[in-house]
Amino acid sequence: MQTVIKELTDEAERQLRHRTWVPTPADRTVAKKAATELYAAVGTPRSQRALSDVDRLAHLREALAALAIALAHVHGRLAWFLGAAVTALTPILHWRALPPGDGFTFGAVQPTLQEYGEAEDAVRLLRATLAGIATA
Repeated sequence: MQTVIKELTDEAERQLRHRTWVPTPADRTVAKKAATELYAAVGTPRSQRALSDVDRLAHLREALAALAIALAHVHGRLAWFLGAAVTALTPILHWRALPPGDGFTFGAVQPTLQEYGEAEDAVRLLRATLAGIATA
């Protein structure tokens, strides 16, 4: 997940730097809002590690929802970037923080602490790139 997000953000930053992607004012507005929402969902590593697994997973799902909502409001390169980011983060949708108990989990798996950290770092990387798009 983190590797794919890194590749996406590197490509976005390269396109911005070479001016092959010039965000529209609407793109910049959406990127700024999404960056703000990602920071609100997944702040600092220290703040996330202090949370329970249930809360960490809830925050990651909030980040994914923020990206999906942003995607619904754009077209072109920003939409392609956000769509690829959402796709890369989809494993989060198959994670569970609660024990299975006696019931069926619909294929949900319990992530490791390392997987939580990597997903949170991926969201932070996306946030930084979106903040860059907002000011491009």
